[in-house]
Amino acid sequence: MERTAYDIIKRPIITEKSMDQAAQRKYTFEVAKDVNKIQIKEAVEAIFGVKVQKVNTMNVLGKFKRQGVHIGKRADWKKAIVTLTEDSKTIEFFDGMN
Repeated sequence: MERTAYDIIKRPIITEKSMDQAAQRKYTFEVAKDVNKIQIKEAVEAIFGVKVQKVNTMNVLGKFKRQGVHIGKRADWKKAIVTLTEDSKTIEFFDGMN
């Protein structure tokens, strides 16, 4: 089954650090675990209509949590930090967050 751009990019990461990086044209997203940087670049360009300069990815390990005597683990996930080119427009979704 062919993946759409919306299957690759799951959600934006809205944190204090990611909002500071948005001023430097760097945007953070949660992405599917089994995609590569090229697929992430194509998906961001297709969804937001921007030009991507580079993509940095990292695998985030889920934390162990306990509720009383029960111990569980949050899911592992993948994060991508996308840097846009200088001549590219910004992503409007993040502009309203500042």
